[in-house]
Amino acid sequence: MKKTSTRLADGRELVYYDRRDDAVREAADERPLDPVATASEIRHDPLLGDSVAIASHRQGRTYHPPADQCPLCPTREGRLSEIPEDDYDVVVFENRFPSLAGDSGRCEVVCFTSDHQASFSSLTQDHARLVLEAWADRTAELSKLPSVTQVFPFENRGPEIGVTLGHPHGQIYAYPFTTPRTALMLRSLAAHKAATGGRNLFDDVVAEERASGKRIVLEGEHWTAFVPYAAHWPYEVHLYPKRRVPDLPALGEEARTEFPQIYLELLRRFDRIFGEGQPQTPYISAWHQAPFTGADAFTADPAHPVDRDDFALHLELFTIRRTTGKLKFLAGSESGMNVFINDVPPETAAQRLREVASS
Repeated sequence: MKKTSTRLADGRELVYYDRRDDAVREAADERPLDPVATASEIRHDPLLGDSVAIASHRQGRTYHPPADQCPLCPTREGRLSEIPEDDYDVVVFENRFPSLAGDSGRCEVVCFTSDHQASFSSLTQDHARLVLEAWADRTAELSKLPSVTQVFPFENRGPEIGVTLGHPHGQIYAYPFTTPRTALMLRSLAAHKAATGGRNLFDDVVAEERASGKRIVLEGEHWTAFVPYAAHWPYEVHLYPKRRVPDLPALGEEARTEFPQIYLELLRRFDRIFGEGQPQTPYISAWHQAPFTGADAFTADPAHPVDRDDFALHLELFTIRRTTGKLKFLAGSESGMNVFINDVPPETAAQRLREVASS
């Protein structure tokens, strides 16, 4: 992998990730851009104890542009875009309309490929490995920023999810706090450690799923994918490396090598679960990584402390589609009280995802 860092016309950082070591990236951003002005603010909710990002400048972000005006395509034939080069493998750049900025964190866009008509599932294994390396590198780099506590790479796919740019891409949010979902996991982790004489909750959950086998979707030498026992979403898969690590940079070479094979197969199965000829399955693919050392979450319960190495890196992949032509909406119980109601038994979902395996 070759990494080339440059700056866009308004000062934002852009990084090329290339499979070829001889790739040359020298094109300049010729757009007459003013410096980015953001109004991102983090506000604390005293009742729930969580945080909300207020980002009014995002009201003016690019919204469903025609394919020939896509800002994530390469710069070609005189049409200037966010990527100055006329082709690329993988590109990461600071979001022009960030939800988090400055002391409130950072947001980046990850362009998986220059091909506007592609999807992550259509990438080659070699190309998907490059995306993984980019995620790991950005996690390591963003962890050095004094305002960042947790790094969250994710992909939203499909207009049903709220995606406003059709080009295959994901995002990375670098939060200035430990996210509420992660804080819940850490509290459960600490409680389990105390109740079992030091056992690790993540390890026990994965071991129980492997022992049962009922909800296992796919298993490799270094990764295990399963539908969780208490899945929130109609089709939801959790993917864990078999050797527990706290984050993407800590993944070993063998796990990195096998990841593209496992992950691409999962994505392709998601596109087949509702039958041939159906629109692409909308999904969210989310990496869960440990906050960085010193985060408040690790000392929230002094009587039962956990450390960073107790956390298990894992990916959660889920769709909001519950059956052909029908979506799972977060209505009163889910949105009002955060109590999910799932229409598809996890065992049924796992069976369906096994049935649509590649031949």
